[in-house]
Amino acid sequence: MTTAEPTPPRRRGRPGYDQATILHTAVELFNRRGYDATSMGDLAKALGVTKPAIYHHFTSKEELLKAALDDALDELTAVVDEAARRQLGTTAYERLREVVRRSVEVLVAHQPSVTLLLRVRGNSEVELAALERRRWLDERLAELVADAIAEGVLRDDVTPTLVSRLLFGMVNSLVEWYRPDGAFAPATVADAIATVAFDGLSRP
Repeated sequence: MTTAEPTPPRRRGRPGYDQATILHTAVELFNRRGYDATSMGDLAKALGVTKPAIYHHFTSKEELLKAALDDALDELTAVVDEAARRQLGTTAYERLREVVRRSVEVLVAHQPSVTLLLRVRGNSEVELAALERRRWLDERLAELVADAIAEGVLRDDVTPTLVSRLLFGMVNSLVEWYRPDGAFAPATVADAIATVAFDGLSRP
């Protein structure tokens, strides 16, 4: 009777070669050094790998940028798209308020990518596409504001487009100061922004 040879252990990939790690490190470098000032060589050095190891997952620095911007935009787009659709049993005002709350949660979950998104200026096709997606979000939110005004819930002396930009501006300001390990939980911040935006600071 022969004894079967033990199955050799499965080899694990070398650290730093998975897509998530590469993208995370790239976004960190883009935010710290600037996208234009960061080379694929800089990224390889930060990861401790060779450039071919990066090219195995991403064909170019621009593809990395697109992945980062999509990370910032995809979930927020889904949130706004869902709210923009009329839903039985909900008002436009309720959906608008929920968008603001959920936008905070998305930003906190994807803060480095959102920070990068807010810095793009349209210097490439990838950046132009991201800016176009941001405009779409502004337009959909403005439509929701207009619907809430039509319901008689919101004041009608402020342009919906301006309201949309101010709401997103308030949420986006979190990239400047919010820290996941800080004093405020995401839900606390989301509630505070919704309260300030829709109820104001005056005592009831």
